[in-house]
Amino acid sequence: MTFPNGAEQFMSDEEFRLFRDTIYSHCGIYFDEEAKYLLEKRLARRLTALNLASFRDYYHFLKYNRKRDQELMDVMDILTTNETYFFRESFQLKAFTDEIIPELIRKKSGRNNHTLRIWSAGCSTGEEPFTIAMLLRDIEELRGWKIEIIGTDISQRVLQHARRGVYGKSSFRATDEYYLKRFFQEQDGGHRINDEIRGLVTISHLNLFDTHRMIMLGKMDLIFCRNVIIYFDLAAKKRVVESFHNTLCDGGFLLLGHSESLMNITTLFALRHFKNDMIYQKPERAVPGGQP
Repeated sequence: MTFPNGAEQFMSDEEFRLFRDTIYSHCGIYFDEEAKYLLEKRLARRLTALNLASFRDYYHFLKYNRKRDQELMDVMDILTTNETYFFRESFQLKAFTDEIIPELIRKKSGRNNHTLRIWSAGCSTGEEPFTIAMLLRDIEELRGWKIEIIGTDISQRVLQHARRGVYGKSSFRATDEYYLKRFFQEQDGGHRINDEIRGLVTISHLNLFDTHRMIMLGKMDLIFCRNVIIYFDLAAKKRVVESFHNTLCDGGFLLLGHSESLMNITTLFALRHFKNDMIYQKPERAVPGGQP
């Protein structure tokens, strides 16, 4: 790999471990030994951008430079994969609209509580939280409710895309024409999500390892965290999932990606078997008298 001084330099095993551990302690993403070449290739872009001569120099920049926090954000932008699209995993979304939401409506209405708070953790370029908003807008029983959807991601680059709200053809591979016509306008060679849907969604930067910031989000009725924890090792998964448990209201739901499971991670959640999918739920706390 060629660097600004013209020399061929490579990441040593020691340097790989230093970068791996720095990234892991920052956000929980874990790179095993087989990922060394990927890490070397992607971080090389930052050496070029900063005009640094070696990976050792770059490591010292990450550890001690006054711009290290911003640099870690730039590292997250180049290391995270953000492949997503609207209405992804339709069977799970059907369980969400046809089974989970009606259950929450019944439960919360019985308590005279007409608010619904949903968190899309790892929202990438915004297709997931906007999908949630479009689906909820079509549920008549939610008319008059206060709905808040929060989309967060560790990558500032994808969050800028989400805030802009303009999407190309690949984002609509699973989108019915009905939603495209109702909630989008053509703009800049793509389609822009309309203000009605944008008004339901707040886009914010968040590192899932930042426990203090997670507490500030407040309690949630439901958390989507799909295809995110696959990048974590077991200890990081436990830490993040426990934070989700603390963030959820009693009886709240955690929706993971179809290939993800909490098996061997935690017993804090119960696995509910719905007609359309299996969903994790935070159990209700028992109260005196035997009622949840």
